[in-house]
Amino acid sequence: MTSTGNPYIPILVIGAIGFGFAVISVGIAAITGPKKYNRAKLSAYECGIEPSPQAAEGGRFPVKYFLTAMLFIIFDIEIVFLYPWAVTFDKLGLFGLAEMGIFIATVFVAYAYVWRRGGLEWD
Repeated sequence: MTSTGNPYIPILVIGAIGFGFAVISVGIAAITGPKKYNRAKLSAYECGIEPSPQAAEGGRFPVKYFLTAMLFIIFDIEIVFLYPWAVTFDKLGLFGLAEMGIFIATVFVAYAYVWRRGGLEWD
């Protein structure tokens, strides 16, 4: 059985469904959400850290939150690369196994470095 349709139609349909879901979700949240705003609701919230004005003499800005986010991104990307490898493991053979071993060793070195430097400590 041959198909004469455009092969990009399923991609466009899924994109339209995703876009429609996003628009409808934002619209429903705007309609049904609370309308009363107080001082606590309007204040800045940064992952449990109390916001405070920066020191007049240019004090240091705490970057621990952003470092943790960067670590999450690095190790999340590792997982993204592991999924396709796991799917095609049989076809890659010994070469694929060696390449993934090198990749995991590189990420492990980065993990050990961050651990040794205290990047995973929650002070």
